[in-house]
Amino acid sequence: MLRKIYVLFIARSLEFLKDSASLGWNLVLPVMLIAGFSIMFAGGEKPFFKVAVMADNNTQNNQNNHPFLSYPQIEFYKITDKKKSMDNVRLHKSDMLLDLTDNKHSYWINSLSQKGEILEKLLLSSSSSDIKMQKQIIEGKKVSYVDWVVPGIMGMNIMFSCLFGVGFVIVRYRKSGYLKRLNATPVTATEFILSQIASRMILIVIISIVLFGISYWILDLNFAGSYFDLIVILILGCLSIISLSLVVISRSQSEELASGMLNMLSWPMMFLSGVWFSLDGASSWVQKLADFFPLTHFLSASRAIIIDGESLIAQKNQIIVLISITIVCFIIGTLSFKWDKD
Repeated sequence: MLRKIYVLFIARSLEFLKDSASLGWNLVLPVMLIAGFSIMFAGGEKPFFKVAVMADNNTQNNQNNHPFLSYPQIEFYKITDKKKSMDNVRLHKSDMLLDLTDNKHSYWINSLSQKGEILEKLLLSSSSSDIKMQKQIIEGKKVSYVDWVVPGIMGMNIMFSCLFGVGFVIVRYRKSGYLKRLNATPVTATEFILSQIASRMILIVIISIVLFGISYWILDLNFAGSYFDLIVILILGCLSIISLSLVVISRSQSEELASGMLNMLSWPMMFLSGVWFSLDGASSWVQKLADFFPLTHFLSASRAIIIDGESLIAQKNQIIVLISITIVCFIIGTLSFKWDKD
């Protein structure tokens, strides 16, 4: 018995070692992930306050006139979209919005935020006497972390289901010779891929709707938007991620290689798409990198509908990106699709 186990063990180990692509992904992937995340999240202790600043390019002048901008305990990040930043203050994502672009300098705080009151006192005490600061009040209850993170967790589950649910099935079909036999029939690559996309999408949408409903019922979470709008975004998100999976596995011949490539795609997407935390205060290059991931736009639109009660029209930019990713990835996946493993 032990000899049989030993022989099978040696055979499987040699099979894996001979698959250089799979071995390479298993060795390189962890190193790349660790190195990448260590660079992205490098830094010391995080500041206690977050302040959005609208300012001109004369940063040194602003710091001289406003010593408030030199506090190391406060994280200042420059913004250009005032409306979005005001929404962040309303939702307690930012503690203050400071506008230094005009002669009458203004600041916005949330009347229900204790951090905002503290920052206001620091701002007024550190500003020059000849500079008048105009106070603006924004009211809005704080969105709990549970309210904010539940859509992210659901989105993460959808991402893994879309990527691995379609990817592994097609790779297994290719490895077993099923695709080669199917190629002898009148079925085209486009028809086969469309059937796989439709099957997985319908299944994930139904499961996600049930899980969303159970989560919001058990946790008694707030839902401010339209259920129909959320379902539309859910369908578009599934289509875009499934299409992305097709690009990765269109020519993969082994589960190990497919697993490494899908993990290489899913782990950065999970950390950089806003599943667990907001990227509003992250470096600009991190935010630009996150914009390439469909999960980023899916979660952004989902949270806007669930938390802010926004409509599909307000999310037209996210919808355009999701549709574009779906079309481009579907075309690439179809054109590069390989029926057999030779």
